[in-house]
Amino acid sequence: MIHLADIKKLITEERFADAEEQLKLYIDGNPNDEAAHFLMGNLHRKREDWQGALNEYQAAMDINPDSPARMAYDAIQEVLAFYNKDMFNQ
Repeated sequence: MIHLADIKKLITEERFADAEEQLKLYIDGNPNDEAAHFLMGNLHRKREDWQGALNEYQAAMDINPDSPARMAYDAIQEVLAFYNKDMFNQ
């Protein structure tokens, strides 16, 4: 049986591929688990996969509009709005 606490540990250990595999299995069996989607969003964020993170945070917010995913979603949106590619091409 897969437990979110075990997946969190994998993420802490930076075993991202293992964590993602376990999370996908968990979410397949528990598609309405807000915490799992939030955790998957965090995993994507750690990999700097901003679109993946936003998608998972949105899934968590669809389940629970008051989810802590809202703060994470808004934070990523602020970072992406601030990011200016032209600054790196000078």
